[in-house]
Amino acid sequence: MTPDGSILAGEGLHKTYGRTTALDGADFSVHPGEVVAVMGPSGSGKSTLLHCLAGIVRPDSGSVRYDGRELTTLPDAERSALRRTDFGFVFQFGQLVPELTCLENVALPLRLNGTKRKIAEATAREWLARLEADDIHGKRPGEISGGQGQRVAVARALAGRPRVLFADEPTGALDSLNGERVLTLLTDAARDTSAAVVLVTHEPRVAAYSDREITVRDGRVRESLAGL
Repeated sequence: MTPDGSILAGEGLHKTYGRTTALDGADFSVHPGEVVAVMGPSGSGKSTLLHCLAGIVRPDSGSVRYDGRELTTLPDAERSALRRTDFGFVFQFGQLVPELTCLENVALPLRLNGTKRKIAEATAREWLARLEADDIHGKRPGEISGGQGQRVAVARALAGRPRVLFADEPTGALDSLNGERVLTLLTDAARDTSAAVVLVTHEPRVAAYSDREITVRDGRVRESLAGL
């Protein structure tokens, strides 16, 4: 933990791509069990902030501390290991493996971390049931709806009980009804497991599921009013 009790914190983050400034001194923190919505228009730097916090991209300057460790100085192999064991990810279009069944998709991260097949698949079944998707475990992604696919993606992200869940526009490809159900399931499950959630969105209705909102504009962070 950092001194203020946050599990993940970025301070003074700068990142440029050529002549374009993506982050210009951004600060961020999230506590265990807290859902923080990162809002902002397209091109504001919110996805770059997520990538820096997750150790996917190294900032040009600034600090990212996770559980007392400085991510920006860790070797690539150690940052990759953290993304397999401590971090979970949900993306806008799910990014499920089309050749695998839904059950196999959810079990995949556990199998990659060395969990035995029987245990991994039992865990995957539990999470599919929790995400109201237990009736599709034998189907492949091409055989299910978008809303079902996102539930599978959330189950996959949470099956390894990550300490931080990064969700980048997780309902952007869904209609409002499916989107609201996926958000409810995601945030409830994350809070139940004390996972911190970094929820990137440009939609106020999505941010309303958070405990706290921040806005990224021109690469800088501004605290917003709290969510629900």
